[in-house]
Amino acid sequence: MNFDAFSLKGKVAIVTGSSTGLGQGMALGLAQAGADIVGVDYVPQPETEAMIKEAGARYLGLVEDLMTIEPCKRIVDKAVEAFGHVDILVNNAGIIRRCDALDFTEKDWDDVMDLNVKTVFFLSQAAARQFVKQGKGGKIINIASMLSFQGGIRIASYAAAKSGVAGITRLMACEWARHGININAIAPGYMATNNTAPLRADAERSEDILKRIPVGRWGTPKDVAGPAVFLASPASDYMNGFVMAVDGGWLAR
Repeated sequence: MNFDAFSLKGKVAIVTGSSTGLGQGMALGLAQAGADIVGVDYVPQPETEAMIKEAGARYLGLVEDLMTIEPCKRIVDKAVEAFGHVDILVNNAGIIRRCDALDFTEKDWDDVMDLNVKTVFFLSQAAARQFVKQGKGGKIINIASMLSFQGGIRIASYAAAKSGVAGITRLMACEWARHGININAIAPGYMATNNTAPLRADAERSEDILKRIPVGRWGTPKDVAGPAVFLASPASDYMNGFVMAVDGGWLAR
């Protein structure tokens, strides 16, 4: 096998939610595979920028509020202005709100749905339009969740949103494959990130979670970097519309 198929040399990747956690880990993995990175977050990303440059890649950090779709086209335009083209989009930015379904508020519903689904679709649309304009296809990687397959508890809008991410991943794959665009998703399991800090701080809940994960540990940003590189590379050219679980075996139980 020609392992050059996993190389991202000469590619440009937009990664949202790049200041920390999974976004930072995937941005670094893509850079190590050869891609230049456009990082997007609501805060500056100096730590990520330093890591990317140390890996030998270029980095453009954009501070944008993805709670609305207003920045979507601008993000793609700035990436093209800086690097001449864009080839990969990783829709990682997301939030979670926890509350019993009987008490869940409209604001907690709308905030999660807007960022986790609406912005994912419209930023993908903006990237896909650029891919079509360039005429060379492209890769879109959405970050789904185990909650794309399961119901969960106390996270009504998150479960709905991540099921929605799986759905639009398949929809976009069906519509845009003819343009040479591949859209797949990664469904992380329980990861040691900001979103899971409350769970990890609850000793009893954390122990219950770890007991069900066959590999016996929380995942890390490094665990999703490899799958992201694969889905961004030519090695995955015949994969489209698939949601890949990276969960330490959680869904196998």
